Amino acid sequence: QVQLVESGGGSVQTGGSLRLSCAASEYTYRSNCMGWFRQAPGKERERVASIYTGGGSTYYTDSVKGRFTISQDSAKNTVYLQMNSLKPEDSAMYYCAARPRWRYGGVCKEAEFGYWGQGTQVTVSS
Repeated sequence: QVQLVESGGGSVQTGGSLRLSCAASEYTYRSNCMGWFRQAPGKERERVASIYTGGGSTYYTDSVKGRFTISQDSAKNTVYLQMNSLKPEDSAMYYCAARPRWRYGGVCKEAEFGYWGQGTQVTVSS
């Protein structure tokens, strides 16, 4: 069973920073796509950022470019999302996600993510 263990959510004021962490097993983490999605009440889930852990290529949705950074620590099988200059519209439940191992390749397609963490709440107040 795939487990993605998230941590790091919380409440901050506009302009603040948070760092989310997602720990996975080596099997799930190694040379795979991992990412962060978010869903706010009444809105569709969207991919915020993703990374191919085998090569480091990254994706960011337009609204977070220049503010968020996704990174990896292969010694810890962990992916991070550093969120700076947070805005109220960033408030949402954030989910770590991973691609199933039977899929492969260095391009992380949104529809291919199939494993999900429990979610961590991020709230940004104005």
